[in-house]
Amino acid sequence: MNLYFKFDINVICKTILQEQFEKLDLEYDILGLGEVNINQNISDEKLEELSNALQKYGIQIVENQKSILVQKIKDTIVEMVFSDDDTTNFKSSVYLSEKLNHSYGYISNLFSEVTYTSIENYIIIQKIERVKQLLLINELTLTEIAYKLNYSSVSHLSTQFKNTTGLSPSAFQRIIVQRRNNSSI
Repeated sequence: MNLYFKFDINVICKTILQEQFEKLDLEYDILGLGEVNINQNISDEKLEELSNALQKYGIQIVENQKSILVQKIKDTIVEMVFSDDDTTNFKSSVYLSEKLNHSYGYISNLFSEVTYTSIENYIIIQKIERVKQLLLINELTLTEIAYKLNYSSVSHLSTQFKNTTGLSPSAFQRIIVQRRNNSSI
């Protein structure tokens, strides 16, 4: 039997952070996605323990200033793409500049320098992941998904989807339906 899940990655990450900070009896404030203020001095041993506990969930403590900003860029993009409000209807360059208080040129150059890919490619990858998630939960049509993720047309979404995954959205949906039908037998 296969189970299918709908989840909010932001809630999951926040919950994991809360659990680990509370387990180590640390006073903290979650300032935003990927940013926590520890309201007390923390020993190197406790910081190491926290780092090890978080690593098993794929969460790393970032210490280099460039890496910190790149992580903030990634977090902001994920927040923008996976949000259920209308943030995706903004131009991404404007959204990132306003949220991060840096010029888009600076953000874009730094991101490319550190990750060896462009912000645009990272946004496309995140959008396609969001499209797959929305197709899996089967609540919206492809037209509604295209609008929600600020695509100019369904055709544009379909082209990006196929270029990224090798499948058209409808082929992806057929595979999902087939797997669901096979698992219920």
